[in-house]
This record gives sequence, C-alpha cells and structure tokens, in this order.
Amino acid sequence: MPQPDYVLQCHQLGKQFAEFTAVHPLDLNIRTGEFFSILGPSGCGKTTLLRMLAGFESPTHGRITLNSHDVTDTPPNKRPLNMVFQHLALFPNMSVADNIAFGLKQRGEQAGHIKRKVQDILQRVDLKGSETKQTHQLSGGQKQRVALARSLVLEPKVLLLDEPLGALDLKLREQMKIELKHLQKSFGTTFIYITHDQSEALMMSDRIAVMNAGHFEQMGTPSELYMRPSTPFVAEFVGENNRIISQVADITPSTLTVVTQQNTTLSLPRSCCQTPLTTGQTIQLYLRPEALSMSDDSKKGDPLSGQLKELLFDGATSGAIVSTVLGELRLSITPSQLNELQSKQGIASANSTTVNLRWDPNQAIGLGIAK
Repeated sequence: MPQPDYVLQCHQLGKQFAEFTAVHPLDLNIRTGEFFSILGPSGCGKTTLLRMLAGFESPTHGRITLNSHDVTDTPPNKRPLNMVFQHLALFPNMSVADNIAFGLKQRGEQAGHIKRKVQDILQRVDLKGSETKQTHQLSGGQKQRVALARSLVLEPKVLLLDEPLGALDLKLREQMKIELKHLQKSFGTTFIYITHDQSEALMMSDRIAVMNAGHFEQMGTPSELYMRPSTPFVAEFVGENNRIISQVADITPSTLTVVTQQNTTLSLPRSCCQTPLTTGQTIQLYLRPEALSMSDDSKKGDPLSGQLKELLFDGATSGAIVSTVLGELRLSITPSQLNELQSKQGIASANSTTVNLRWDPNQAIGLGIAK
C-alpha cells in the first residue's frame, strides 16, 4: 500500500508561555493538496499553532517539516508557504494588480513575467477588469479574492488561512465558503484553515482537527466528526446535539440497556457506543435533531410524545423544542410542519400542545464517562 504524500508534518510540537501551555505537544500530518481545517473555540491554541507553522512563533517543543525539510528554525520569509489573515492587510495605496504583484516584485522576478502571472491569476479568481481599481473600491468578497490571489500567485506549497471570513457578513461568508473550496481544488494548493465556525469547517474541509485547551480532541473527515464524535466536547461543539445522561443497566453483544436520569429505560444497539462499558457506568447519549421526526406511521423509529415548548424559525433549518420523558429535546422540522404547529398554537398555548415524535436508536451516539 503506497505511503501518504505528506507536505507538512509536526512531531510533538508544543508552545509554552511562562506557566501557561498554549499548545500541548502534538503530532500532525497534512497531505499534499488537502484542505485541512483546525476547528476550535477562541483561546484553544489554534492560532498559536498556525503561527508556529508560519514561523512567527518559535515552538517550545518538537519539530516542523515541510516537504521533508526541517523548517523549525527557518524564518517565515524562507518557508515555502504563505498566510492570509482575517483583516487581509491589503495595501490601500496600491491597485489590485499592484497588490497581487507585490510579492513577485519582492522576489525580483522580471516585469514581463510578473504581468503575465498577475493577468492569469486575475482571470482565475474572477477579478479580470478590476486590476486598476483601488482596494477601497472593492466589495468584501473582492477584497478576499485579492488577498487570496496575492498569496496564490507566489505558488506556495502550503497556504495558511487564519479565520479569513470572520469579518464578512453572513451572506457573503456563505458565498465565500463555496468560492474558497473551488479555488483550493482549482489551484491544488494545500490549505490549512483556522476557524471557530463549524459550518465553515464541515463544508470546505477534506479533514478537520478539533482543538480544545491546546490539544486535539479528534481528527477525521467532516462526516466522521459529525456522525461519530469520540469525545463529549466534539459531540457538543460540532453541530447541534441533544444530550441524555444515563446509566448502563445491561450489556449484551448486540444491545445496550440504559436508564436515563428521568428513570426511563432505553434499549439501544451496542454499536452506538464504541468505548468499553461496565454495568452501572454513567453514559452520555447524544441524539442529533435530525434523528428525531414528527410522528408518521410510515417512518421507522421508537415513538415518543411530549409537550411543545418552543418553535424555532430559521427557514429550511427550522426546529422545535419538545419536553419529553427523555428531557427537553430539539428536533428539525420542515416549514410545512412549522406552519402546522403554529396553527395548533393559535388554538392552545405552546405548553399544552402535545406532539408525537419518533426517534431512531441507531442514530444515537454513546460516550462513556469514567466511574
């Protein structure tokens, strides 16, 4: 079996600031041409890690290799990578073309070669005809593309992106997620993307590392992290989840029986929990809102009824909160279901509206807690 082609590798890389450990020693292997995201809350260490990769911070522990060359002590301007910041740092007194050409001029490339490369990349990032504009004449999305073009024209092996969409409004952010993914595939450049926004990471990435308190909680594809989180932190940070705290009552090779805090007994597939379990152990069950549905005889799943507590309108991703024997659960509903429930609320108060649900035990995720 062929070995993976890694463009960047970290071995036990860590950073200590006096008494505070920003990044605990960790290993990281990123493949050539991969869109790799580091996802985590503010203060988890992801920007410090990115700054070490860029050369702006010196690691306290470990080594960094790029294309199999040790660059741990190599200055930033000597590393075959580039960086795009959240605030872009475009030159306001320069045209679009001059902004893009800046790095090429700094490298001493010939004027004719620079002009050809700038014109080519303007075409590829859909900025043809904007070369003479000043940056203040551009929209937020156009500025973002100029910043990307300025980095990509240098043909870096790796492009580091530190929350580059953070300053954009919601609609433009959604548009730029699609454009970024397209540009990354078009250029074939390895992207290492830092974000606290799970939707950005899930939509664009080939793989994601979820970071918490200076270490990696889990690494995998977007679907692996979403469908099979390996820690409570990942289960609660990546996507919406209903948490049901229970105690293990019985274990067989195929079935797991638990009793919830509300004293309800549930029978689940043993495969819902991948970790070793013992009778009496506390377990956290997670159930995605889409694993719950409004009751329909044609749908599979266990029946469940409850009192409607809240309707959450958000277009196609609307939801409801229902008080049940498993606690308050959030479920996804369609716009037509939302209208139906709103009609019921017009007759009775929300707290007296009974709704019938079904939930799929096969979609439950079990994570054991040490006794």
